[in-house]
Amino acid sequence: MPSPLTISLDAMGGDAGPEMVIPGAAVALKRRPDLRFILYGQSEAVEPLLARYPDLVAASRFVHCEISVRMDDKPSQALRLGRWKSSMWRCVQAVRDGEADVAVSAGNTGALMAMSKFCLRTLPDIDRPAIAAMWPTLRGESVVLDVGATIGSDAKMLVHFAVMGAAMARALFGLERPTVGLLNIGAEEVKGVEEVREAGHILRAIDHPNFEYYGFVEGDDLGKGTVDVVVTEGFSGNIALKTAEGTARQLAEYLRSAMTRTLSAKIGYFFARSAFARLREKMDPRKVNGGLFLGLNGLVVKSHGGTDSEGFAAAIELGRDMVLGSLTSKIANDLEYTLGSMRKQFAEQTAAQAQTA
Repeated sequence: MPSPLTISLDAMGGDAGPEMVIPGAAVALKRRPDLRFILYGQSEAVEPLLARYPDLVAASRFVHCEISVRMDDKPSQALRLGRWKSSMWRCVQAVRDGEADVAVSAGNTGALMAMSKFCLRTLPDIDRPAIAAMWPTLRGESVVLDVGATIGSDAKMLVHFAVMGAAMARALFGLERPTVGLLNIGAEEVKGVEEVREAGHILRAIDHPNFEYYGFVEGDDLGKGTVDVVVTEGFSGNIALKTAEGTARQLAEYLRSAMTRTLSAKIGYFFARSAFARLREKMDPRKVNGGLFLGLNGLVVKSHGGTDSEGFAAAIELGRDMVLGSLTSKIANDLEYTLGSMRKQFAEQTAAQAQTA
């Protein structure tokens, strides 16, 4: 049996707080017995729930915290008032101090990002971290980033997102050289804003040994699974994510309504119920719950605040997989190669300009 892997949990995070986090940790432990947990939260809310799960108690350590960050707190306010004392801060701090391998929280996204950046700091040459999400496709799954951490990105940041997303795909999917595409309004090289076009030129020139730059991809390529990694900035990425989630709920409601409208429809559903069950499982957002903060000196997973125990367990397992895949070291090594290639490109361009001057 592999050595235990320790995950720190913000037990107070999310819409339901401990009532979702504690059962979710129990589900994850049942599926992954190699896990160990450090739970941070308010004792009066956590300990009565924790006592219901003896196996989780045996595999966990609980730490009382005076403060819990509210879902509507502003990031600056949460950072100012919740530092040192909040369950969210202590959860991230455990990763910084080497007590945990990865932190998982379903709490306030802005506050979690602010605390993670302040506590863990970013990797060299990374200006802003990105949130990477799993995206179900016709081919399986893809990585999409950024889905909300950074509003507006220059070409350099998009290149960094591509490198980090590719490293995540290597760690998660076991791919030696995943394909990477830049989300754009068309596949032609002349389309799109200047930052995206420039990022495309840089990525093509780098010819990175650990991923293949595919080119531009469009919105419908997200569902097709045209590439393993789709790169965009946080504004458009978050809109795409929320649109996909809403569309999935809309289709589910259409199917439910159609299957109960008439007697013949109900009979048809009876005979096709196994197929519909598989469809529901495929469209279940809980299966891909969890956004990974990329670009930090440590691993942090953001779970959807409104998920249930199954969804939170999926976020925990995502964190586990990233630890086992040595994601942080992969990103650091790939960024070092990329930075060297970009410096070489700049030197060559400067020399060429000097010759023509």
